[in-house]
Amino acid sequence: MHFYSTKSSELAEMKKIYFDSAATTKLRNEVIYCMADALKTEYGNPSSTHSYGRSSKSLLENSRKEIAKHFNISASEIIFTSGGTEADNLVLNSCVRDLGVKRIISSKIEHHAVLHTLRELERCHDVKLEFVHLDQCGFVDFDHLETLLKSNGEKTLVSLMHVNNEIGNMLDLKKAAELSKAHGALFHSDTVQSVGHWELDLSEIPLDFAAVAAHKFHGPKGVGFAFIRKNTGLKPLIFGGAQERGLRAGTEPVYAIAGMTEALKIAYQNLDKERAYITELKDYFKSRLTKQISGVTFNGGCDDNSRSTYTLINVCLPVSKEKGMMLLFQMDLKGIACSQGSACQSGSSQGSHVLNELLSEEQKQQPSLRFSFSSFNTKEEVDYVIDVLTEFVES
Repeated sequence: MHFYSTKSSELAEMKKIYFDSAATTKLRNEVIYCMADALKTEYGNPSSTHSYGRSSKSLLENSRKEIAKHFNISASEIIFTSGGTEADNLVLNSCVRDLGVKRIISSKIEHHAVLHTLRELERCHDVKLEFVHLDQCGFVDFDHLETLLKSNGEKTLVSLMHVNNEIGNMLDLKKAAELSKAHGALFHSDTVQSVGHWELDLSEIPLDFAAVAAHKFHGPKGVGFAFIRKNTGLKPLIFGGAQERGLRAGTEPVYAIAGMTEALKIAYQNLDKERAYITELKDYFKSRLTKQISGVTFNGGCDDNSRSTYTLINVCLPVSKEKGMMLLFQMDLKGIACSQGSACQSGSSQGSHVLNELLSEEQKQQPSLRFSFSSFNTKEEVDYVIDVLTEFVES
């Protein structure tokens, strides 16, 4: 593992600083080598019965076992997908179509992979959709969640994300899953922002379904998996061959799955060291920002390390709406990659649905930026970013 150091003078010249790891992460070199080796040697179709196919199949199933080991679950409960969005869609659609779910409880600040799917299920399948109350920082009101769970006898699914991708809020996953289970509801969580950054013992947390994407923990894009608790009765979203135990048709991308497995292994091997390093980086960012820019505020619970992930921070800057419209453009001109709202909706004119739900009308008039960190970042990079922000605010 390498924590890279770069001199400030070099940064001004190179102008390439990446603080957008919540959108996607840089591939680790070890992952690239692993994928290249698989591309070169494991080109057989894993569904074929000849030696080439059997070799690919062996790599595929060993990857499944290796991944399952990190979460203390059975390998049969891992279904490889194209990423978190497909995993969310598989679970949510099948719960309604095949498991008889008539009501879904969620929150208004879920990822759009969940929210847009829920709206479609509401429209097409007459599903009753209810939203749990959130406090002013965006944390789930568990008393209201319990009230909702008690209020209706219809078959219910609860879908709440573990770590919010925009403001970093963390859900007490065990508490939410246990509460759902106590009232006979199924529980699904989008864990895309937490897997690879937080430990999840799914033998202790009674959730039924989870979604994971490799590119959030220094693995390749286009691959992920769904955790599907055994005997839940889910059926496929994509039909065709009998791959993935009949739950996801299509030839598996063996090289990408191998890369994901390697990335996850390294993430958990280095977890304590990297978490300490990135937490220190986030705290340094907060400290320098508040000292340099008077009136800056933090969105959601991202400034509270006891309740939010260490991997991101979302800041609201004290400048006008008109000036703020140029902020992301100016950051990009300075070579700084970050996000205004979520990268998954950067082409939308509607702004962040998460911030629109939480911020006051006055706060919405000011620009907000999300900075998300990895072990590839440095304090020198933070210094450069803070200097650029300060110059922008004071100009």
